[in-house]
Amino acid sequence: MASEKMQILPSQGARDGQKILSLKGPLTIQTTFDFQSAARAETSPILIIDLSEVPFVDSAGLGALVAALVTAQKANREVAFVGANSRVKALMDMTKVSSLFRMYPTVQDAQAGLTPK
Repeated sequence: MASEKMQILPSQGARDGQKILSLKGPLTIQTTFDFQSAARAETSPILIIDLSEVPFVDSAGLGALVAALVTAQKANREVAFVGANSRVKALMDMTKVSSLFRMYPTVQDAQAGLTPK
């Protein structure tokens, strides 16, 4: 699993100012650099990171998710995470970072719940 590639598919959200990054594949030390580059390149007021097709996140991947959140907050932008499976949620809970993340079950829920400031 660790040697798998990750696809990062950007798309527009349902509302102005929303951008979605759909991740497909494991978020690990091997794939974090691509994810970090894609997340840093986004300047939209709201970034929705879709984890519904991410089967596994390691500690480096979790660090990259936290870094994406911190970078966005410093720029006064919002980040939401959607579709995290039970394995990813368990890692977030175990490391006590889940309270930092705005989580939604689906992209549609995040789009409906978030509007630009």
